[in-house]
Amino acid sequence: MTARDDILARVRRSPPAARPLPAMPAFAAPVAPAAASFDDFAAALQRMGGKVAEPPPGSGVAAIARQLFPEAQVIVSATAEVAGDRALADIHHVRELDDVDVGVVRAPLGVAETGSVLLTERELGVEALGFLAQHLVVLLDPARIVATLHDAYLDAAFRDARYTILMTGPSATADIEGVLIHGAQGIRSLTVVPCVAG
Repeated sequence: MTARDDILARVRRSPPAARPLPAMPAFAAPVAPAAASFDDFAAALQRMGGKVAEPPPGSGVAAIARQLFPEAQVIVSATAEVAGDRALADIHHVRELDDVDVGVVRAPLGVAETGSVLLTERELGVEALGFLAQHLVVLLDPARIVATLHDAYLDAAFRDARYTILMTGPSATADIEGVLIHGAQGIRSLTVVPCVAG
């Protein structure tokens, strides 16, 4: 047994007692409740490099990934509303997502203050889908917009998940000569499609 194995075995034998999470304080909202509209969310999302796209008429949301990215070779969908080329249930290792052009997921809520979408292990299925895909298409019910990040923290979708991320636009960096580059470490684009869950 290595020293590492010995240490981990001791930790497993003596876990700390479970404690309830501290209560989340109520913060004064920096924006009026009216700011929890989809238009305010969309404006904040676009400031961060994200996009908003309407579902195509007639075919509805099912064809949105192909409409937005007609050149895509591999689409993987984590929602039954959009069919993908590869079933997420067939993914056994995250490296199997390294060639995904478009990932599709439904977010449980959006945040007007920052233009962020909340994604958890329930929505992503495989967490790496949100980072290894070249482009991410996020379906979002316009009625599920909260005003602030504090409101998001209080929502059951955030509180009850074991893994959460508030994603705001595509991956970006301005480290090299102060030039903003999207997609340097993750998704190259994030597109939100307003649509009620089907």
